[in-house]
Amino acid sequence: MSKNQLLEFYEELDDTAEDVPLALPKRVSQKRESKKQVMDAKVFARAQEASREFKFTYKAARFEEAWLLDSLTEIAQHQWISDVLRKVKGGKEASVYLCRSGVAVDAPLVAAKVYRPRSLRNLKNDQQYRVGRIDLGEDGQSLWKEADVNAVAKRTTYGEEVRHKSWIAYEFKTLETLYKAGADVPMPYAMEKNSILMGYVGSLECSAPALSSISLELDEARRLYDCTIRNIDLMLKHERIHGDLSAYNILYWDGNITLIDFPQVVLPESNPASWNIFLRDVTRVCQYFSAQGVRCDGRKLAAELWTSHGHKTVKEVDPRYLDAEDPADRKAWEKQK
Repeated sequence: MSKNQLLEFYEELDDTAEDVPLALPKRVSQKRESKKQVMDAKVFARAQEASREFKFTYKAARFEEAWLLDSLTEIAQHQWISDVLRKVKGGKEASVYLCRSGVAVDAPLVAAKVYRPRSLRNLKNDQQYRVGRIDLGEDGQSLWKEADVNAVAKRTTYGEEVRHKSWIAYEFKTLETLYKAGADVPMPYAMEKNSILMGYVGSLECSAPALSSISLELDEARRLYDCTIRNIDLMLKHERIHGDLSAYNILYWDGNITLIDFPQVVLPESNPASWNIFLRDVTRVCQYFSAQGVRCDGRKLAAELWTSHGHKTVKEVDPRYLDAEDPADRKAWEKQK
């Protein structure tokens, strides 16, 4: 369904009387729209129904409002949130919204990360991070239904939806693991549909800025550098690599940092590209702190952290593929022993 069709369908929903059951327009049936288009239509129908019970302060465009209602109504029903106040950050993959918490949360404000519809995302770009990861279900556990596993393997429409939910589940599970371990990450509260509810960093008037937009005094830069490296080391200890870490994914507030955005986490033992991805993360972090006056060598630091957890910076070669009579192969074998 094109953007123009979506907007047109929104207008039709808006014109529908509240006491009349919603139905697909005749022309939709006549054109025999695909299942995907019907599913999009149902999202709008559910959203209009939800809007009668859950209204929020944030004034969103029609498409955004429908997607928010469909995504956050269950979270609101569980009394995790009571209102959506404003958009904190918009992105290609997801948007973050400042919400007033409900009675089920012991905090005045929380952040809701709402992923864009799967139909508007290109999952092929995620593949390098997914290598070695077992797909997760909505409950955050490994997929066990044969139908789900087969659907993912065959890349059916349903299978792509399952992969989309797995992508979100990895972020939530990672937040749970790291928060429990004492890392500087938002507190995870709940995961429903395509949304994650987590701790909010900032005030009612102002959200925490990215570290990339902050210039630090040298003493503070050194302190936050040490704190960032502690978090990277802690992630590695718990078999996680951020995968897209830089000063843009670190929030700064009241002299402290918070690491965010974890859906693309990489598992160091099972992803062949893990060392290169880890090296990129550490290098990006060091580039920022070097600009703040901190003396650091990204490659050297990455190698020290990586090897301290028992990993090797070169990919091991299976002995079956080495020739004992070849000096080069013997050297390679000796090096990786």
